[in-house]
Amino acid sequence: MAVQSVAQLIGASKKRGGIKALDQVDLAIAAGEVYALLGSNGAGKTTAISLLLGLLRPDLGQARLFGLPPQDLAARRRIGVMLQSAGLPDTLSVAELLAQTRSYYAQPRSLADVAALAGIESLLDARYAKLSGGQQRRVQFALALCGRPELLFLDEPTVGMDTESRLQFWKTIRELVVGGCAVVLTTHYLEEAEALAQRIGVLAQGRLVAEGSLEAIRARVDQRQIRCVSRMPTEQVRAWPQVSSVQRDGDRLHIVTAEPESVLRELLAADAQLCDIEVHRAGLAEALNTITREAA
Repeated sequence: MAVQSVAQLIGASKKRGGIKALDQVDLAIAAGEVYALLGSNGAGKTTAISLLLGLLRPDLGQARLFGLPPQDLAARRRIGVMLQSAGLPDTLSVAELLAQTRSYYAQPRSLADVAALAGIESLLDARYAKLSGGQQRRVQFALALCGRPELLFLDEPTVGMDTESRLQFWKTIRELVVGGCAVVLTTHYLEEAEALAQRIGVLAQGRLVAEGSLEAIRARVDQRQIRCVSRMPTEQVRAWPQVSSVQRDGDRLHIVTAEPESVLRELLAADAQLCDIEVHRAGLAEALNTITREAA
């Protein structure tokens, strides 16, 4: 049975300021999945989201929400949106903002449920303008949940959140997905994409250059990470031709290489005190760097 797509771009192209911001992009988000749309600044993420939200219209191709044009009110009522800038009234309390947003929907979530999902129970009486940046992001998340959305758009959602708030956010996203909600996520916190996404799409220069599961994206790169305790100077290790990059974190070295066996031999020969050696497949950051570099 075919999986239902709740959002689609079909051969979508869009010029902005005379530059092709999106170039014949095809993507589809299924019900009950987190789709992370990743790429460097200017890759086309904001344009893709704007097309799906109906804020822009494609020059070529189509955008669809639940099979309808994104501007269709019936489709828009089924989504929740958390963009980087919210522009909310500063004079209202959090409870007043939630009440206002809930009034737009025929069957909204209760105030208590929304507050619990976003972890803002203690903030309901506070004025929005008095909240920290991280607290305001949690309130914006709560507003996006008011209408029981079947599809959530989350643009850099956890910027400014502390670790505890971020973990609460991740927990809520997983609960929503289990309930059938789909999520389109853009984030520069790659650990967030690793923790949440079932599928990842990589944009570069307006083109969708890679798409698949986290493991499939990481498998595009033949590099490995070596982590070890070593006194070796990073400059010396970086000079080895097999090493792509090296960083020091306290007494530990983090080395990225396509030839781990060769680098390990060099390390063992050069440092008699070498210990706590770990070898892992390259992370998402290395995979994205390689994919976007190849696309360029």
